[in-house]
Amino acid sequence: MSESTSPYKRILLKLSGEALMGEGKYGIHPPTLTRIAEEVAELSRTGLEIALVIGGGNIFRGVAGATEGMDRASADYMGMLATCINSMALQDALEKQGLKTRVQSAIKMEQIAEPYIRRRAVRHLEKGRVVIFAAGTGNPYFTTDTAASLRAMEINAQVILKATKVDGVYNADPKKDPTAKRYRTLTYMDVLKQNLNVMDSTAISLCMDNKLPIIVFDLGTRGNIQRAVTGHGEFGTVVGASETVWA
Repeated sequence: MSESTSPYKRILLKLSGEALMGEGKYGIHPPTLTRIAEEVAELSRTGLEIALVIGGGNIFRGVAGATEGMDRASADYMGMLATCINSMALQDALEKQGLKTRVQSAIKMEQIAEPYIRRRAVRHLEKGRVVIFAAGTGNPYFTTDTAASLRAMEINAQVILKATKVDGVYNADPKKDPTAKRYRTLTYMDVLKQNLNVMDSTAISLCMDNKLPIIVFDLGTRGNIQRAVTGHGEFGTVVGASETVWA
């Protein structure tokens, strides 16, 4: 086992549900799931303490259901259950890599997951287990971004790694606007003022109040989780810096 070269000891990795789809349009793409698990396993073996929060948009998104006429609270609870399915899939993939894992759910479902207990989660991390936080915050009207920020602070994580489909935060959609520019660093206030698509405003405000940095990076390239953790080179976008700088 090689020793970690990361400046962090404990991290929280935030994955979108869509990250598990690969090139598909729905559900879970097993090769993509395996690749993510392999990268997490490589980091875990260096001694890094890793927690994960995963969305459920590849199965069901509460906001989308609400726009189609569903009760928002019911739709959000359905979205939380989707995150539990993804968490179980990720747990299976990680354990196939030889890792010890625990899924902790904000909604009680004793047969498949532990209830979320902060002290127990911290103890699992101290013992080298990967902890997956499922079911968001357990409350409707809150996103898994907010859950990631909340859990990161509760377990005293030193950084949130926000995995996306682009290599950082841009001032416009780089897939639609060829002149879009990437930020190297961003202040929390600039994210909020410019309504940049990093995390929802509640999540950003929580991080700002507690000075928790966020690294936004592209999950699509193998090895990028390692690069985000070690901070090698001009990589991704760091939210929480003292000033906003273009890449």
